[in-house]
Amino acid sequence: MGEARFVPLEGYRELSTDEVLRRAQEFRETASSRRTVRDFSDRAVPREVIEECLRAAGSAPSGANLQPWKFVVVSDPATKREIRIAAEAEEREFYERRAPKSWLDALEPLGTTADKPFLETAPHLIAIFSERYALTADGGRIKHYYSTESTGLATGTLIQAVHRAGLASLTHTPSPMKFLSEILGRPENETPFLLLVVGHPAEGATVPDIGRKPLEEIATFFEPSGK
Repeated sequence: MGEARFVPLEGYRELSTDEVLRRAQEFRETASSRRTVRDFSDRAVPREVIEECLRAAGSAPSGANLQPWKFVVVSDPATKREIRIAAEAEEREFYERRAPKSWLDALEPLGTTADKPFLETAPHLIAIFSERYALTADGGRIKHYYSTESTGLATGTLIQAVHRAGLASLTHTPSPMKFLSEILGRPENETPFLLLVVGHPAEGATVPDIGRKPLEEIATFFEPSGK
């Protein structure tokens, strides 16, 4: 077992309370403007932009710092077409047979259907996989603890990085997603986590007329007595 090593914390600078609040408000405003888009343009997005967003995602915290995420960026039209065909097959099965009425009722305000043209139109699909364990050179396994939670943290960071870069995204989670592993030739120690569609919104794109829960519905504060 390796001995713990530490280095000085770099990049931290003490800020005034006013500046901390200003930055928190600024980020909240930016994050709140993010919307899931289903109407994408086929306009190209440079690979360098996607690489920078992925580097940001790779900075997310993870259990024991094992970083159990894998990102597969798909821009090849033939592969995107193959993914769309497989995803729509799963979605038709979901909408027509597997989904309970309560789930379909919850989806109705979003206007979603089994048709997923954005999987071909958008310039990039980022297939995200969670690595359950690592493989050693001699064929052994190293278990990754909290791999799903860690991959979720990295995915959230990626979504915000894409938004901050001025792009739109859509989280797509057809179930099951085994077809992603097969089409993209992923090893057995990786589990498909999510398919992120990335690009520019189409001209005239619309989004559902929905809102977000207010703070008092999503947060509880336990403060010192007397306050």
